[in-house]
Amino acid sequence: MTGTPPGTAPGSPLRVGLIGYGLAGSVFHAPLIAATEGLALDTVVTSNPERQQQARAEFPDVRLAATPDELFARAAELDLIVVASPNKTHVPLATTALKAGLPVVVDKPVAGTAAEARELAALAEERELLLSVFQNRRWDNDFLTLRKLLNEGELGDVWRFESRFERWRPKPKGGWRESGDPAEIGGLLYDLGSHVVDQALVLFGPAASVYAETDIRRPGAETDDDTFIAITHTGGVRSHLHVSATTAQLGPRFRVLGSAAGYVKYGLDPQEAALRDGLRPGPGWGAEPESLWGRVGSGESPVTGGGRAEPTLAGDYPAYYAAVAKALLEGAPNPVTAREAAAALDVLEAARRSAREKVTVTL
Repeated sequence: MTGTPPGTAPGSPLRVGLIGYGLAGSVFHAPLIAATEGLALDTVVTSNPERQQQARAEFPDVRLAATPDELFARAAELDLIVVASPNKTHVPLATTALKAGLPVVVDKPVAGTAAEARELAALAEERELLLSVFQNRRWDNDFLTLRKLLNEGELGDVWRFESRFERWRPKPKGGWRESGDPAEIGGLLYDLGSHVVDQALVLFGPAASVYAETDIRRPGAETDDDTFIAITHTGGVRSHLHVSATTAQLGPRFRVLGSAAGYVKYGLDPQEAALRDGLRPGPGWGAEPESLWGRVGSGESPVTGGGRAEPTLAGDYPAYYAAVAKALLEGAPNPVTAREAAAALDVLEAARRSAREKVTVTL
């Protein structure tokens, strides 16, 4: 879908309907949409009175709808639907939007299975509509820095990629993300695992085999809260991916080992914390202090001063929605396709089977 959509005045921003105003909708999507040239946050869908009040306070001109049905009843007044509601609703809501003739952005994971993701992709292709998946961590500062190092050949041939998305949350917070009901598509494998697997596939290509360990460690927890995924890529790189809510001492976010050098980086990208604190994209967005830069070198630990400090590129979540706007208005590439997300879901499904059956799964 390219050019100004029908019903939108030439030069006017695309009108966005955002379904869901919990963590994903209020912290990530709404601020980034509002900050994007060419997009306008038109409507927020939430039945929660407190969240309605929050949305109106943060975006005074926004319209409110209590249900997705209210939104779809005036589909002709919108140009893009963003699905940031609980995981189990992603497929039905995206399907409804596409059948209503509207392009869609869906938060990760786009679906519970790779087959469902590919069915959605096929529907979008049939309707000639954009279907994009919000894999925002492709625009993390450390990920962008690592891609630069790889493109410049700084590490030589990469042999092993270690990625950790670890937290210390000894008590479950509850909610659908930690529900043991399979219909909710909760647990860390599909939550943080969606990020680390996507990053590994983008960096090092398709998976040939998958091994995983998933555990429920915390009293009262219902679904996996400590998970390890090992991917052997078709190109020979091995990715070791850790996602956990039970990590009392956090490891490096990245440790990448190559034939010429390694790259070690601690700490999470600062953009999520900034958005949670109410900050908005502007000058200096996504930058981190020199004290948090990673190190590149060989033969010695970065903790003891080995290697050289590698300046961390600024993180750039706003680039995702800028790319979505450009795709809709100018026919530019989709920043994250549903078929790419399906490939990550192939790995997540294989990981779940591997952990359950205690086998290595060949893809």
